[in-house]
Amino acid sequence: MQRIVTIQFITAGKLYDFNAGNIDVKPGDKVIVETERGLGIGTVVTGPFEREETDPPANLVSIRRQATPEDLVTLERNTRKEKEAYDFCLNRIMERGMQMKLVRVEYLFDCSKAVFFFTADGRVDFRDLVKDLAHTFHTRIEMRQIGVRDESKMVGGIGICGRELCCCSFLREFQPVSVKMAKEQNLALNPNKISGQCGRLLCCLDYEYETYCCLRKNLPKCGKRVHTDSVSGVVDKLNILTGDITLKQDDGKTVVINQKDIQTETAAVDTPQRIEAPVVPARSQQKGRERRQERKQPEAAEPLSDETSPVEQAVAETGTESKQGEEQPRQARKKHRFRKHGHRKKSDGGSGNTPQPTTPGA
Repeated sequence: MQRIVTIQFITAGKLYDFNAGNIDVKPGDKVIVETERGLGIGTVVTGPFEREETDPPANLVSIRRQATPEDLVTLERNTRKEKEAYDFCLNRIMERGMQMKLVRVEYLFDCSKAVFFFTADGRVDFRDLVKDLAHTFHTRIEMRQIGVRDESKMVGGIGICGRELCCCSFLREFQPVSVKMAKEQNLALNPNKISGQCGRLLCCLDYEYETYCCLRKNLPKCGKRVHTDSVSGVVDKLNILTGDITLKQDDGKTVVINQKDIQTETAAVDTPQRIEAPVVPARSQQKGRERRQERKQPEAAEPLSDETSPVEQAVAETGTESKQGEEQPRQARKKHRFRKHGHRKKSDGGSGNTPQPTTPGA
């Protein structure tokens, strides 16, 4: 069984798990641990609690020891060095006219390295600055560029709500924030009101976003017509937290109702009955292939019944003969057109192949 403790190195910083071993520690104690950058002093946040060795991660770094009064004195001495290094570096930046802003200087516990945090719009050539710092403080120098959110976390301050900034008090990780969160909460899209000290959108916009989304699902959208027992109108405004809805009636007046008063189903309006003509069933649609086949088939003449008068029979026969007479010239014209292209059949008759008369004795 491993005894695990959770440690933070700065206030509202990231949490790291360490193996406490046989050291008796409790939340709030200062301990010395080995980190990737060297020795460091951290504060116990939670623990110790036991965990199986088979559970990941199995190879945790063990705590060196609990901080002694001498270690606390060393920590105060490093704090004074950090202030001196900050002032010296800030003067060198101003003398060289470098486009960068120094934020903080952090010394490792064993003073083996000094880390200088700064912000800048682009890349900065600080090679000469590093030479001056290394020559003055005789230690390794690391220049680290950070973002504006990390700058606010290190510097701290008071937000527009009157309280300490969330990022430097309890917020350990930054969450993505979008303008959609401000729109969902009916906030004014004024950059001065929805932006924090860092110039980015307020982190607190993410706290109640899911609650507003859940409450809005039960409310009608703006512009929709709703009805109650006494009034009806178009939704003009919504108060998501209280459930109050402002309706705009047809006469221009506004009235405030509650979400519970809305009728889910509107009453049917009496309308005069209309006399409708009987619906004639439409013919079933035929496929194109069947239609083309029907067009190709010749239409058969209907047989004449015995009750047909002689005059009607004569007219029908005349029509049939006329159709046959029309088909014959059509076929003749087709044959003539066929022969016109030079494909005439060789024969004795016809104007094209008439044999020439021969004279006797020729």
